[in-house]
Amino acid sequence: MDVTSVLAELEEHCVETLGEHDGRRMAALARRGYCIAPVEDGGTPAGRSRFGGDALLDPETEWPHVEGVPLNFMAVLDAEVLAPWLGEELPAVPGLLNFFYFEPDLPYEQYRRFDVFTDPRCWRVVPADPQRAEERPAPSPAHVFDPRPMAAAPIVSLPNYDEPVVQDLLDSYGERGMPRWLNAFDLGNVWRSEIDYPAYDCGHHHRAFGWPLPLQGGFLRAGEVHLLQLDSDDQWQFGDFGLLYYAIPIDALRAGDFSQVRVEMQCH
Repeated sequence: MDVTSVLAELEEHCVETLGEHDGRRMAALARRGYCIAPVEDGGTPAGRSRFGGDALLDPETEWPHVEGVPLNFMAVLDAEVLAPWLGEELPAVPGLLNFFYFEPDLPYEQYRRFDVFTDPRCWRVVPADPQRAEERPAPSPAHVFDPRPMAAAPIVSLPNYDEPVVQDLLDSYGERGMPRWLNAFDLGNVWRSEIDYPAYDCGHHHRAFGWPLPLQGGFLRAGEVHLLQLDSDDQWQFGDFGLLYYAIPIDALRAGDFSQVRVEMQCH
């Protein structure tokens, strides 16, 4: 898929919907990302990207934990394979990105003192050198999810209408201008989705980079990059069949400082 032609088509649509000035402002918000899903028979994995299984860590990297309780390994993204489509959406190419979250295979009473929604120790994104990374099984009592190689299909997405960046644009219009702006979101958040969504889409909304697909409202802060969106499926569940999102300030991503990653969980 040629990104130049896709972005040109998206801008044309926005201009037709909103007019020359506003349409170009809307089109400028488009971001490149991926729809990701487990590989089905005959599919091609996105490099070493996968859901679950063993983490891919440098030999000296310690498995992340909270007071001795190990985090669950959720997924790994092969950023080097994904980078060519992302362009400026990925200002640094950190190799492999391992995503962890805290929900151990223990009775809830044993770990309920930890706030998995606000305590930054309860999630982690750990980079690894593709040349040095080794498969690392999760220590007990972390929960181990089935390994599922990950396929990735490129998409171009627009922000949800209540993302703060869109609300900033809407402030000058007031309620009378709102319906016209909402018309620009008739794309279901993804441009040319009938072409770009992969045939192996399992019906769950897993995404990498680009704009997230929020359930309850926009949440990205100014200057943040969306890294990963995980939907509830037959391997894990977030609240009431919700989604788990990872985001990072763009300056922290450039610097390789993944200690500034934050998570958001939204449920139906």
